[in-house]
Amino acid sequence: MQTSDVPDLAHTRTRPAHWLATATAMAAVVAVAGLLQPDDATASQAGGPRTVTTAGPELPAPDPAAAPDPAKVDFPLDCGGAKELVTKQGSGDLDGDGRPESVVVVRCEAGSGTPPSGVYVLARQAAQSSAARIVATLVDPAEKLSVGAFAVRDGTVTATLFGYSSQAVPRCCPDERRQVKWRWADGKFLRADQARA
Repeated sequence: MQTSDVPDLAHTRTRPAHWLATATAMAAVVAVAGLLQPDDATASQAGGPRTVTTAGPELPAPDPAAAPDPAKVDFPLDCGGAKELVTKQGSGDLDGDGRPESVVVVRCEAGSGTPPSGVYVLARQAAQSSAARIVATLVDPAEKLSVGAFAVRDGTVTATLFGYSSQAVPRCCPDERRQVKWRWADGKFLRADQARA
C-alpha cells in the first residue's frame, strides 16, 4: 500500500451539521443583502408622480397634470333610481390657470327614448387633491337637450345639441339642432350658437 504525502482529510466528509451551518450562513447573507438594497429606480423625471405615506399602504399623490375624474362626482341629475352615465368627456386647461379641467356629458341610463343630457365642467378642489367639483354647468338637463358631436380643443368646448320644437315631438326624435361652443372669458363660460336648424 502506498502512503500519501498529504495528511488524511477525514474532516472533509460532509455531515448534516456541515450542511446546516452552510445553509444558516447563506440565509444570513441573503437577509443582510436584502436589507442593504438601494432605493427603487424610477423612470420618472423630477416633478413626476410622488407617493404620500398614510396610515395605510402608500398611495400615489394626485398628478397635478391630470384632469379631474368624473367618477368621483355626484351630478345634479334626477334619474329616479336609474344610473348616471357619462357618455362623453374631454379635458384641457380652459381657464388658463395651468391645470386641466374635465368637461363631461352626463345623462340618466334609459332603455328607450333620448334622455336629456347635462354638460358640466369639473375642476380639482385643491391642487394636491384628487377630489373634483362641478364649477360650471354648460347645459342643464332641464333644457331637455341631448348632445351629439362633442370636443374640447384649444380652450374651447364645442358640441352639437339636439332638442325639440314642441311637446308634440316624440322624445325619440329631436327635430332641432344647434352647433354651440363655450369659451372662458371674463370669469365665466360664454356660449356662442354657431348655427341653428
